[in-house]
Amino acid sequence: MTAQVVSVSRVETIADDIRSRILRGEYPGETSFTETDVATRYEVARPTARAAIEKLVSESVLERPTNKTARVIKLGPEDVRDIYFTRARLEKAVLVQLAQARSVPPAALAAQHELEQLDGTSGFAIVDPDMRFHMALVDSIGSPRTSRMYGSLVSQVKLCMAQIQGLQLVQPERIIKEHQHLLELIEAGDGEAASNFLDVHLSRPRERLVAAIGGVPGPEAFRD
Repeated sequence: MTAQVVSVSRVETIADDIRSRILRGEYPGETSFTETDVATRYEVARPTARAAIEKLVSESVLERPTNKTARVIKLGPEDVRDIYFTRARLEKAVLVQLAQARSVPPAALAAQHELEQLDGTSGFAIVDPDMRFHMALVDSIGSPRTSRMYGSLVSQVKLCMAQIQGLQLVQPERIIKEHQHLLELIEAGDGEAASNFLDVHLSRPRERLVAAIGGVPGPEAFRD
């Protein structure tokens, strides 16, 4: 039997392209992806297409029910709340720890600077640096397990962020301003205030997205 070699770089390239298109809304929830379709579209062998699909399934960007075709995950209102509540629990503990040390992570500052440079451009452009800002906070405490736990949420958080920006539910300038306030609270050593403000920062977009996809929003959706 001849072994088939799958190019890891090609798999990554295909997965990155599909992921980007999903985030931009080109492939809505429940869009199907078969190995044949992906292989044809990207002119690759089926093992490469299969590996790209499996990568996206592992990231929870696609889901593949038993004996079914892989498809874009469709997040409902309670999925959105669960994603945001879970990330908030992790991030709040991180903010308290950083504030105790008055430690503002350089990588978070770099992501914030990138966001400031993008101010006024397409909302979709802020999704990656916005995510990097929050990941930088988590990664800075030096806990591989915490980073892995948070990392497992990243793809679905970005799906939410992309919908929020696509629907213009929160303006980029508000996100940038609130990030800056979080950094100032960390530098001031006020972990409790940082934790409380994170709730404000995350709950507004969360509940506005809940409303946009057919759920009943909480009062946070109506905050200025």
